[in-house]
Amino acid sequence: MKIARSLLGSVFAILFATSCCWLPWLAVLLGGSVIGTSAFAIKLETFSVPLMAIGVGLLGYSGYLFWQKKNPKEHTHAIIFQSLITCPKCSFSKNETMPANACQFFYECENCKAVLKPLAGDCCVFCSYATVMCPPMQMGNKNCC
Repeated sequence: MKIARSLLGSVFAILFATSCCWLPWLAVLLGGSVIGTSAFAIKLETFSVPLMAIGVGLLGYSGYLFWQKKNPKEHTHAIIFQSLITCPKCSFSKNETMPANACQFFYECENCKAVLKPLAGDCCVFCSYATVMCPPMQMGNKNCC
């Protein structure tokens, strides 16, 4: 959306900046007098330099936005390290701290001592049995482990 707005703004600014060249001709074509339009063109010419600078600046900014590379690993939200893990055998739940840069493949339930393993397709026990996915998955690493 920013790109479209900056492109539109730069197009309008450049059109206004160059209006001293094309607007008098348009006025004559629409039936205006040549003397009146030449005076109008002289008045418009005083604004062409600032408007051209604004137009070039907006055009440069839109180019910057368009060609700016997006970092796929860039985070827009904070990583959550606490998750409530629930044993599927006895329904016991406990808040646990997840490892920051790794997946946890096994987890022993404190209540029934069952050893939990990730379900098929999940990378770790937190992704299978907890309320929040593991930090690598939160960061967008689909093949994290």
